[in-house]
Amino acid sequence: MSEKVEKQLEEKSFRDSLSTLDEEGKRKWIYPKKPSGKFTKWRNVVNIVLLTFLFSGPFIRIGGEPLLMINVVERKFVLFGKIFWPQDFYIFGLIALAFLVFVILFTVVYGRIFCGWICPQTIFMEGVFRKIEYWIEGDWKQQMRLNKEKMNPKKFGKKTAKHAIFFTVSFIIANTFLAYIIGSDELISIISSPPSQHLAGLGAITIFSGVFYGVFAFFREQVCTNVCPYGRLQGVLLDRQSVVVAYDHKRGEPRGKFRKNEERSETGKGDCIECGHCVHVCPTGIDIRNGTQLECVNCTACIDACDSMMEAVNLPKGLIRYTSEEQIETRKPFKFSFRAKAYSVLLAALIGVIATLILLRGEIETNVLRTSGVLYQVQDDGRISNLYNYKIINKSGNDLTLEIRPLDGSFELQMIGGQPSLPQQEFAEGAFFLSAPPDAFEMGKARTELGVYDSENRLLDRVKIRISGPL
Repeated sequence: MSEKVEKQLEEKSFRDSLSTLDEEGKRKWIYPKKPSGKFTKWRNVVNIVLLTFLFSGPFIRIGGEPLLMINVVERKFVLFGKIFWPQDFYIFGLIALAFLVFVILFTVVYGRIFCGWICPQTIFMEGVFRKIEYWIEGDWKQQMRLNKEKMNPKKFGKKTAKHAIFFTVSFIIANTFLAYIIGSDELISIISSPPSQHLAGLGAITIFSGVFYGVFAFFREQVCTNVCPYGRLQGVLLDRQSVVVAYDHKRGEPRGKFRKNEERSETGKGDCIECGHCVHVCPTGIDIRNGTQLECVNCTACIDACDSMMEAVNLPKGLIRYTSEEQIETRKPFKFSFRAKAYSVLLAALIGVIATLILLRGEIETNVLRTSGVLYQVQDDGRISNLYNYKIINKSGNDLTLEIRPLDGSFELQMIGGQPSLPQQEFAEGAFFLSAPPDAFEMGKARTELGVYDSENRLLDRVKIRISGPL
């Protein structure tokens, strides 16, 4: 085998194994170096904003309702202060679909920017737990030395403090997610009550906290590399025009160690000085110089590390940067592909439909059905009446006193048991007779529309209805 072929095989050998496994297939613990730089500062800002939103969300009120609540047990969902019931679930389905298209769009155009900047796993790991670890145990080399040491009072104290804080943070996160399910008021009530009254709930939240703790204390990047399917979708979604965190091999190769005062262009070396900083800061342990890999979450730590080294040796920044394979090869400016444009149009359409449905959604929802098994009745004055059952859901945060009446004055409605009154977020059921004059029927059918009014005579809902009569 020629030397050239051996070198090519060696360069591609990284694809034969995961970066987090050693030669024996055992877990290789990743010690990422603490990153710093422009992108790291921006990511810290994004982390602070998203974490602030997460932990304050259950306590923010809009019109007396929480900003967001997903109460699966009581089938009550609140989004931006608006209450949604199971009958509105199609809206959540559209929101989920829009979110999926949003993720696909950004993957097609911008690679895994979602993973590096917005994904909760990355935000918690890099924005919370990793920072606690740096604070207690120090940077990567200090952590490596600490873990190699035999157990002593110093190591025991640091490990105990770290894991105690990890579990406490995990417990807080678990309770925050619980607040999004049962509401902040209910959560505060549970916390302020004696634990003996909520032993089952306390046990469940402790187990949930333990899962969080296990993920961020031990499982870590394995979630991204082994569990999450999103990384494997890159092979389907990415193309040569997708913008990803990439190494400019045209400029960087051939690699070579930097020597003081040398002109690299004269020595035939590329701009990569083989410092290894891009590998040291990677939270998944990969070498970005090997090309796009499923383990890469586009966290930009390698960009900051490389830029700092390029600046130190007076070489242009951007050896590792946000770019596409096509831009690296052709040096052409970025352009939107047809696929990216198509996804953008679809996403805009979905957002428009969702916004319209939410804006047009009323305070109540009325369902009226003709009572089955009951024939029409002919009254003494010749009018034809039908018996109907109704169900009205109060989606607002106010108590409502309602009145149902026909919009056409020739029709008459007689309630059974009086007009409905609905407490907030409740529903009412009942029945009524609706009658129409004989000349309103055509081929045995008469059609009209009912209006549902509140105590201030506001029309809250309209229901089309059909009356059966003689042919």
